Amino acid sequence: MKRADLPDSDCGIAQALGVIGDWWTFLLVRDIAGGTTRFDSLQRELGVSRRALAERLTRLVEHGVLERRPYSDRPPRYDYVLTTKGEALLPALIALQDWGTRHVMGDGALTATSEHGSAESRRVHELVNRKMPDVVLERHDGEPVAPNAPGGVWTVLYFFPGAFAPGTQDYPPGWADIPGAKGCTLEALTYASRCADFEAAGATIRGVSTQRPDQLAAFVTHARLSYPLLSDQDSRLAAGLLLPTFRTAGVDRFKRLTLLVDPDAIIRAVQFPISDPAGSVDEMLALVRSR
Repeated sequence: MKRADLPDSDCGIAQALGVIGDWWTFLLVRDIAGGTTRFDSLQRELGVSRRALAERLTRLVEHGVLERRPYSDRPPRYDYVLTTKGEALLPALIALQDWGTRHVMGDGALTATSEHGSAESRRVHELVNRKMPDVVLERHDGEPVAPNAPGGVWTVLYFFPGAFAPGTQDYPPGWADIPGAKGCTLEALTYASRCADFEAAGATIRGVSTQRPDQLAAFVTHARLSYPLLSDQDSRLAAGLLLPTFRTAGVDRFKRLTLLVDPDAIIRAVQFPISDPAGSVDEMLALVRSR
């Protein structure tokens, strides 16, 4: 069925499906967001025929979801990268992942954590030796930065569901009843208390949340943090690494996890799931020292 043949021409869902076409499109967006941008690599990852892949890539370019950037003139070769329109699909990708993990692979329970050995946990631990995607996040003070720190140091990236400064924003309804959601303030303060130890070991600390930069700024001020918090409110990093999330009060939030990233932006260790936010900080410090 062609896009023009779709019913409900005034319905955004129908028209969006006319662009997306089929489920291969979401897998293409998933892999491109994760840094697989060349035709041969996409074909190997997806196992789709070259003809089918070429047709879908052409369609997405025509609809402005992807753009082609040449990296070779002879023969002509291109990277396929997401446009602004394509990046706007990333929250839908994360929502689909969350729905599949919770309702198809799981029992439907709302949780901010996972079970050891679960499919979700295995997927996160498979990030080891993966290169960080080339994305830019907004720091709590509004400065655009890469997730991993520059300057030849290791980076401890801890992802947390949400940290809230008193008097600025209330906790979402039922927050305390969501397994794994509590403990963000304790985790942040524990990292702050160990900041000098991490620096002495050659690592810098950064926290990442899907909260807005102004919400993070309020918490940094309240908690007097000596390290930055980064906002992934547009799901760029979440989609690039397919990080586990849960949805509550209309917002996608990270499940608690920590990545250790080396100076070359390669993920070298993963902590997930985390049942003891404060204890995980000391475990990560020991891991950094051992490296």
